[in-house]
Amino acid sequence: MDKTTPMTSRRSFIKKSALGITAVSLPSYAMYNASLLTPIHMNSEPKISLAQWSLHRALEKGEIKAGNFANIAKNSYGIHAVEYVNQFYVDQATDEKFWNKMKTKANNEGVKSLLIMVDNEGELGNPNSIERKKAVENHYKWINAAKLLGCHSIRVNAFGQADLETLKSALTDGLGNLAAYGEKEGINVLIENHGLHTSDGAFIVDVIKKVKNPFLGTLPDFGNWCLNKEWGSTQNNQCTNVYDRYKGVEEFLPYAKGVSAKSYAFDTDGIETIIDYTRLLKMVKASGFDGYIGIEYEGEKLSEPEGIKTTKALIEKVWKNLG
Repeated sequence: MDKTTPMTSRRSFIKKSALGITAVSLPSYAMYNASLLTPIHMNSEPKISLAQWSLHRALEKGEIKAGNFANIAKNSYGIHAVEYVNQFYVDQATDEKFWNKMKTKANNEGVKSLLIMVDNEGELGNPNSIERKKAVENHYKWINAAKLLGCHSIRVNAFGQADLETLKSALTDGLGNLAAYGEKEGINVLIENHGLHTSDGAFIVDVIKKVKNPFLGTLPDFGNWCLNKEWGSTQNNQCTNVYDRYKGVEEFLPYAKGVSAKSYAFDTDGIETIIDYTRLLKMVKASGFDGYIGIEYEGEKLSEPEGIKTTKALIEKVWKNLG
């Protein structure tokens, strides 16, 4: 996710939430996805999920309810797998009855709960060991919620403020400790490229290698590759220092347990105008990735429903043409 619109920036929304509530080696992929116990093969059809942030404006306005997400995904978009966003469930974070009810709702709809995207729980790369430990422990409740929902992962941010070497050491410790807790609960911890150093593919991969825990993986996002802006948006081509998105996705794919198909804008033929979907989905398919591709529409011109439908159609069209 990346937030750039003036009225609903990620930063402002998080503040309100806090107050109110390409070739990738198959052996490497198999090693880091062993915990999912899913076979690796080429899919004839893409497995598509819906990221809840695609509907953040409707959720913020109260036009739809977060508790009905599974129903909305299936009945409005024909999507049978979902990715939740913790910002919409702050008040229910530790409510086991709520999460059990959410699981029942999803099961009744025949919808799979895949992961929870977690923001605003502290910096896992904070150079201060006390603050870093607090951030790690803040994430525990979301791992517990993910387990109750039947998810395979939570998505986290690898933020921290220090020089790169200090950050690498702090992140290795923070993410390592969180992944150890996730392993105990059977839940993966996934790093998403979200701007600054988190969008430096080589840097994040080096951290993952240092942690050496298969429960620490990635959620490569097609759009968040801005190196000089937190959250990493490349919407409207405004970022002045962009990490090569194709190189970054390639670097993340061996550790990926999900893929976030960011979309911003489309031409009259339904083709994304900033992101080369054909090139990226070809890389995803060639890697042997067997997980879900999550739609995350963040555009401004199309409505959220139309953006979701257009992204879904594009993924299906490109995947089919790849053969």
